[in-house]
Amino acid sequence: MDRFYNAPENVVDEILCGVATSAPLRIAEPESGLRILIRKEWDRQQQGREQVAVLSGGGAGHEPAHAGFVGEGMLTGVISGSLFASPSVEAVLAAIREVCGDAGCLLVVKNYTGDRLNFGLAAERARSEGLDVAMVIVADDVAIGEAPQPRGIAGTLLVHKLAGYLASKQTPLDEIRAQAESLCAHMGSMGMALRPAAQPGHALASHSPELGLGIHNETGTREVDPQSADEAMSLVLEPLRNALAARKLTGHNLAGPWIVMLNDLGSCSTQELGVLADSLLRQLGIDQVAHLIGPAPLMTSLDMHGFSVTLLSAQDAFVTALTAPTKAPAWPGMKAVARPEHFTPDTRQDRDALSDDAPQDKGVTASLQRVIDTLRQAREELDALDAKSGDGDAGASMRSGADSIAAALEASRLNTQALPSLFAGIGQLLARDMGGSSGVLLSILFTAAGAALDQRGELGTALADGVEKMQAYGGAKPGDRTMVDALVPAIEALRRGESLQQAAQAARDGAQATAALTQANAGRSAYVPESALKGVVDPGAEAVARVFEALAA
Repeated sequence: MDRFYNAPENVVDEILCGVATSAPLRIAEPESGLRILIRKEWDRQQQGREQVAVLSGGGAGHEPAHAGFVGEGMLTGVISGSLFASPSVEAVLAAIREVCGDAGCLLVVKNYTGDRLNFGLAAERARSEGLDVAMVIVADDVAIGEAPQPRGIAGTLLVHKLAGYLASKQTPLDEIRAQAESLCAHMGSMGMALRPAAQPGHALASHSPELGLGIHNETGTREVDPQSADEAMSLVLEPLRNALAARKLTGHNLAGPWIVMLNDLGSCSTQELGVLADSLLRQLGIDQVAHLIGPAPLMTSLDMHGFSVTLLSAQDAFVTALTAPTKAPAWPGMKAVARPEHFTPDTRQDRDALSDDAPQDKGVTASLQRVIDTLRQAREELDALDAKSGDGDAGASMRSGADSIAAALEASRLNTQALPSLFAGIGQLLARDMGGSSGVLLSILFTAAGAALDQRGELGTALADGVEKMQAYGGAKPGDRTMVDALVPAIEALRRGESLQQAAQAARDGAQATAALTQANAGRSAYVPESALKGVVDPGAEAVARVFEALAA
């Protein structure tokens, strides 16, 4: 299976039943064949006497719209059709009869032919029964220039919120309709997608990225080929701003500041939405964005990989309505936008081990350079080893640490005459520049070893102290299949007074032994099946062995 569906024909009913079980809603009996959800506490004889009921709906596949926006301060109820298909006249009329009291009922309808006809006929029949019903048609899509019937897309949600707020204030029906129509006149939306939606039970269509797609998977107005999030956002914003600027509205200039809504059309990741939000704010200009709604999936198109932007003139009446509280579960709230305040991080060192014109020992410097060259040359091999048991960046991490030390050596900022200062400096560099858990662990080793060496002056004992601290914080021990398997035997050899060559051999033996360890108890390898570890040397242990071999050369 490619998607988590059961029978395609049951998708809509399963979605609505799931919503109804976890929200204060009433749902039409399944035997009725109608898909209607109503606020649980709403009674047309009580609330409906003083408050206008607000209904909306349309085809399914736009979740959380529309059912997620039912609640006090927003919609009174929704009527759902099948996927991308309008609900029937009977369903809309039944919903009107359920919620409409003396205060009347407002229908918020997206500008699609099926929705206009079915909601419109239901409204006429309700009026013939003596019910006071009004309708607002939302046509916020600006994708098709001079279109006689622009589509209603994500901006519809802003009308839901405005109408629901006004209804909660017991505003008369005619005034709610007038203010909703005013909001529509001051709003526009535009979307684009890298991939179209796939309906349950259907194969995924293969399209190029398109600008101006509809939420029912309609073909876009033109194919595009954005190479970055910034370029994609620019393709959306330019025609959207131009379309709004061209509107002739008495007393208003549609050029900002804006209320902005960033809508996920179905399958953008959280990270993509974060990048798109940053791009949106930069391109519009922080000073031109008063409030932001989202980024969030609000009016989706199944799993379409795309986004839409809605711009609304930031008039006080709109801001008041959109910031008012609501119990609708899917409404994300509206955030005020302002330039971020910056501060200067305090990166002072209590004892800075790096200094200009630090004393140099040619022999120690040459040894360090051999280690640096070794780690740089080993990057690809270490990455390849890590790819079998981790995320494939062990070599890159080691090289970044080596590059940091190399830069400090070249600038004569590492004291290579005094080992305590040298170890402290290396620890400082690795913590700052190496990154990842290996950088922090090695920084702990060198920092602790430098402090111990400064106190006792015995290299093997100082290194043993460093490894002990590293194990205490990292949690690894010999046999856990980490760099410790090579570090501990090598340092123990030095502690016994053995030569660097013997220590290097002990490190190599320890590293080779990790190939036989198929149960890792620390690091990323702990999450990898035994079959992936068999015969593979741990990359951290291999790096340690190569370092000792370079020192012993």
